[in-house]
Amino acid sequence: MPAESGGPRHVAIIMDGNGRWARARGYPRAHGHKAGAEATRAVVRAAPDLGIRTLTLFAFSSENWRRPGAEVSLLMTLFKRTIRREIHELRARGVRLVFIGARERLSPALQADMRRAERLTEANHRLNLLIAVDFGGRWDLVRAAQQLARACVDGEQAPEAIDEAALGGATSLAGHGGPDLFIRTGGERRISNFLLWDLAYTELYFADTLWPDFDAGALAEAVHWFAGRERRFGGIDEAHPC
Repeated sequence: MPAESGGPRHVAIIMDGNGRWARARGYPRAHGHKAGAEATRAVVRAAPDLGIRTLTLFAFSSENWRRPGAEVSLLMTLFKRTIRREIHELRARGVRLVFIGARERLSPALQADMRRAERLTEANHRLNLLIAVDFGGRWDLVRAAQQLARACVDGEQAPEAIDEAALGGATSLAGHGGPDLFIRTGGERRISNFLLWDLAYTELYFADTLWPDFDAGALAEAVHWFAGRERRFGGIDEAHPC
């Protein structure tokens, strides 16, 4: 659905460039990931004041398991520490934390921390913060298709009644609405198997800034850019039809 005002209500971000940021400064990649976590905190704090009500962040993709084992271990440790460190502030700031993705490959301890964070913040409404972990757009569509197929086998769903609303209602963003604005930092121009179903009519904003340098001001700049876009969703502007 379109944003209700000139700004985006739902923003999705691929936070890219931590490794390159560290390499440019002669630091190990771990330093870049830690700096990226600080950037994430700044963006989450700034989002509600910019009119953003849902913020979806791509923290760890299905493909990221292919990285060296030491880096994956570091990312999981950092992720767990960040949840434990930030949860009380997020709760106090009115942020509701939701995790999307396949959790099966995550450690039991991390899964427990995720469930606890969701439970502690479930009554908050100032900002919905969705963190995509072990997430892939194709995985999301396959899972949705399997869910609908099971409903058909159980006699709960007629195959011919499956439409866009039914499929969309089975994806990870069901109930949250598709993003109005997609941001990718780090200079790459692709969506990298993120929210494939949900980005159909999303405005795409690509920033050359590496994620650790992406701050509240950079987010505000992206929101300002969005406000200048003309969103027609397949229609035409009646005042300027040509």
